Amino acid sequence: MSLSTVGDTKNAENATENAKVALTVNGRVRQLELDPRTSLLDALREHLHLTGTKKGCDHGQCGACTVLINGRRINSCLTLAVMHADDEIVTIEGLGSPGDLHPMQAAFIERDGFQCGYCTPGQICSAIGMLAEAKPGWPSHATDDVAAPMTALTDAEIRERMSGNICRCAAYPNIVAAIRDVAEGGGR
Repeated sequence: MSLSTVGDTKNAENATENAKVALTVNGRVRQLELDPRTSLLDALREHLHLTGTKKGCDHGQCGACTVLINGRRINSCLTLAVMHADDEIVTIEGLGSPGDLHPMQAAFIERDGFQCGYCTPGQICSAIGMLAEAKPGWPSHATDDVAAPMTALTDAEIRERMSGNICRCAAYPNIVAAIRDVAEGGGR
């Protein structure tokens, strides 16, 4: 057996068949054929051309890739696309439109909660998911009384809950203010 034949055999054994998957993204079912190892982030950006979701660290440490899955925030770089066939996936593109912004988008603009804007889509999706977590009283590491039925969203509480989303431009005070505005019923 020649060396090239051995290499071809190994490549054939390691080849992965593509998987057909239907993803519901921003209310629309999208049919894809993907390598089953494709991250949700890469499926969104490279296959569906939804580039609002950003690739930052690609290790789940920066939050730039945060999207909402069934209303919960998730780092899309850490999950496989094929795992989400029955889920409702919402990206920044699905939250609002230029003429009809989501309240969190409007609050980020009102409070100047961004500078370069690279992290902003992930920050906004994370903030929406964070408010949904806080509403039923889920505690965080900063929660004073974990037995309380409601958690007061103080600045410290918001910062702790958003700590998985990094802003390299340091717009944190404005991000916290935008989230607080929405939490208190501000915006539209």
